[in-house]
Amino acid sequence: MPTPRTWILLGLLLMMQLALWQWSLSYEHFLTLSGYLAINFMSITLLLATRPAWLETPTGGLDKMYQLHKWTGILAVVFALSHWLIEMGDDALKALFGRDRSLREGRFSGLLDNLQDGAEDLGEPGLYLLLLLVAISLLRLVPYFYWRHLHRVMPLIYLALAAHALLLAPLSWWQQPTGWIMALLIVGGVFSSLQSLTGQIGRSRRYKGLIQSVGQVSSQITEVVCDLGKQWPGHRAGQFALVTFDRIEGGHPFTLSSADQHNGQLSFQIKALGDYTRKIPQRLHSGQAVTVEGPYGRFDPESGRKKAQQIWVAGGIGITPFLAALENRLNQPEQTRAAVNLHYCTASAETDPMVQRLQRLTTQLPEVSLQIHDSKQGQRLTAELLLINQQKVDVWFCGPQGLANALRSGLKHQSGSLRFHQEIFEFR
Repeated sequence: MPTPRTWILLGLLLMMQLALWQWSLSYEHFLTLSGYLAINFMSITLLLATRPAWLETPTGGLDKMYQLHKWTGILAVVFALSHWLIEMGDDALKALFGRDRSLREGRFSGLLDNLQDGAEDLGEPGLYLLLLLVAISLLRLVPYFYWRHLHRVMPLIYLALAAHALLLAPLSWWQQPTGWIMALLIVGGVFSSLQSLTGQIGRSRRYKGLIQSVGQVSSQITEVVCDLGKQWPGHRAGQFALVTFDRIEGGHPFTLSSADQHNGQLSFQIKALGDYTRKIPQRLHSGQAVTVEGPYGRFDPESGRKKAQQIWVAGGIGITPFLAALENRLNQPEQTRAAVNLHYCTASAETDPMVQRLQRLTTQLPEVSLQIHDSKQGQRLTAELLLINQQKVDVWFCGPQGLANALRSGLKHQSGSLRFHQEIFEFR
């Protein structure tokens, strides 16, 4: 489900478009309004897919931007389907609501007439393809590798539907804000589609380097250290990058597990969670080429509010952003840092190599209190064990969604001001 921020942004996008609409009850108004909202939300979806850096702050980071991308795409499909259903029921709706001839599509001759006929023919098959690809994405009917290539068809479908919208829109629109905003969004959507089709998305934030080392931290976790040299712009603790080890496989998001050393060396702790990550230890080797795109993200545990109780919660591989934050504190001992209660949930503290690393780091940081919750010993973290003792609280969470849901549920009755920060790694 969308986060509160995503709900707010979706509501604002919808209200801004409806504010420009001239309301009237007629068949043509229902038809054109549904088409107007469908193509506008499709355009916004394509724009968000290009990962524009200037939208990271208002959306709350790339992970939230992709969640917004997902839901604007869903809204686009809902309105496109509504548009088609209204078209199918035109006789009944005309009899019920009447007609508004001012919203009739333009009539052309010659080449424009042929283009208009072609654009009209593109509408229905374009909708069918759109519905199919969105269903595949939402239901995860195919593995990521195949889905990634199927998803590249989306810009072509958009261009066909954009032509349908432009050539069949009422001529009166182009003299009104309704047409102006639609034209502006379509220009952005077309530009974004061309970026996608030519492989330009994220190009300005890509850096090539070499794998320096590959090591097995445990049976499930591989540490990969990459050297990008002086070209790497630096990163903050808690950020992530899209890492490409195999050009055919494409980029995957991995959290940067080490603080920025200002030398271009990046560390990633990669857990075997799927077919691709399970094969990483066998596929990667020192000296192999790597491409890193980023850094991305706004998950910054050090940016908590002043005078707020700081609680960091990690589950399993979710400890990686906090490892970087702890290293960052060690590298900058001159800075005054807020006290932190760090809770780490592990399946087995006895065999988990992260436990020793955390203990080694936190013993050098007296302001950090470490609590280990060992599932093997029946130690389950609950909201009560967070030991909240202030009215103003910042909880920074990275781990399994089930644990996040349980903690959120337990904290919802907490009085005072509580903020629960969490990244959403759902990129499809």
